[in-house]
Amino acid sequence: MNVRVLALVGSLRAGSHNRGLAEAAVKHAPGHISVEIYGGLAGIPFYNEDIDVEGDAPEAATALRDAVSRADALLLVSPEYNGTIPAVLKNAIDWLSRPYGAGAITDKPVAVVGTAFGSYGGIWAQDEARKAAEIAGGIVLDDARLSIPGSVTRFATTDPADDSEVVTGLLHVLDRLAAQTNA
Repeated sequence: MNVRVLALVGSLRAGSHNRGLAEAAVKHAPGHISVEIYGGLAGIPFYNEDIDVEGDAPEAATALRDAVSRADALLLVSPEYNGTIPAVLKNAIDWLSRPYGAGAITDKPVAVVGTAFGSYGGIWAQDEARKAAEIAGGIVLDDARLSIPGSVTRFATTDPADDSEVVTGLLHVLDRLAAQTNA
């Protein structure tokens, strides 16, 4: 059985270390797990219940919901912006939480990982992402975590996909996600 994991990256920057983490997950995923990075977060309008009309929601939001519905699990990859979750990732979770009680994230296994420049690796943002995903209806795996500090120096000359500690941590997270799916 192949477990499909969809990664949502909270950084839109081309050289993002968090995108590098997601790419490392794609590259090193074991044979029974496939990881796809969702590329459309930048085009999703801020959540507004007035435009979230059944059959007429914005196309970008509908595409996100469809992609998450097709996935078996979610990997949220979050940098830390001013001590908290980036708006683009929070906005995606907001869209996925609707309709209330039946959103695309409902009952979906979710893991949160990330890297940041600071000495804690972005744990505040990752905790906020876990909280938002759980309130939105996801099944957040508390034992599937990876926080990598010092991203700017650590990944200055080493790609996350070539860092053995990062790869080991990502494999643990992916294995925990796979174990929680019904695939």
